Amino acid sequence: MGGINGSTFVVMGAVAAAALGAIGSGMGIGRTTAHAGGILSEKPELFGKMLIIMALPGTQGIYSLVLMFLMLQFFGFISGNPQASLGKGLAMLVVGICIGLNEFKTALDQAHAAIGSLDLVSKKPEESGRAILLPALVETYAILGLLAGVLLTLWVSNAAF
Repeated sequence: MGGINGSTFVVMGAVAAAALGAIGSGMGIGRTTAHAGGILSEKPELFGKMLIIMALPGTQGIYSLVLMFLMLQFFGFISGNPQASLGKGLAMLVVGICIGLNEFKTALDQAHAAIGSLDLVSKKPEESGRAILLPALVETYAILGLLAGVLLTLWVSNAAF
């Protein structure tokens, strides 16, 4: 033990990924639910049609948490034998920050799209199915961020540096 080593940076990367994704999701859901609250005060019958739209920005927090667990798993933290060279640790810090920022930003962008969808449903409730598709387009990039994080974590954990 003692001092900062590669494993320390892996943990820092995992924490950055999870924290940034969770913060973005919390902010995104806060925005969509606040907007929906105003609509539902006049049209409470639309709650069921709006629920999924309000919740969509929360997926980035889940993706970031998954990435955090995979980072910790690939570098031996779950088994109790953490091992990472300084180079691998620094690489994982960069991966964690970059993917965390991707998840943070897509959560906010998805909230923005979801607010437009909530307005659509408030005016045309029969369009709720199509309205879900608008913020779901942003979801593609959150999923690509998770995929990139998983692939990079796997690659770094098996690299020879």
